[in-house]
Amino acid sequence: MTYEEAMRLALAEADAAGARGEIPVGAVVLDPLGEVLSAAGNDRESSADPTAHAEVLALRQAAVRRGQWRLSGCTLVVTLEPCTMCAGAAVLARVDRIVYGAVDEKGGAVGSLWDVVRDRRLNHRPEVVMGVLADECSSALKRFFATRRIR
Repeated sequence: MTYEEAMRLALAEADAAGARGEIPVGAVVLDPLGEVLSAAGNDRESSADPTAHAEVLALRQAAVRRGQWRLSGCTLVVTLEPCTMCAGAAVLARVDRIVYGAVDEKGGAVGSLWDVVRDRRLNHRPEVVMGVLADECSSALKRFFATRRIR
């Protein structure tokens, strides 16, 4: 599966999350062969769980499916640049790469505001591929927040 195909799956998860009233962020974890291990959308509001970001949920599901917490060889694909928590979770899960769509200038931790995943003090630094379907990923977020702003 290509990164664009995986991002389209992540966008579908983001759309489903948005329909539930969640911030529309979706994530997919691909196994070393490029097959989908897991997919999730944000679920913080529904679950009342501050850690229920799409990335964390997808990483948890992938680990369960593989039967181990190490996700070596795997790729995390996410519609929005991961925050510090999600970037840290990806590092700790030992994913080989993080692919994301939209840049998060306010809270991104994969190169924008911070760069957690390339910090040389850490023992694992995944490859980063940014900007995959960036316009589509950004549009989904802009549409969501446009309906929630007070005019």
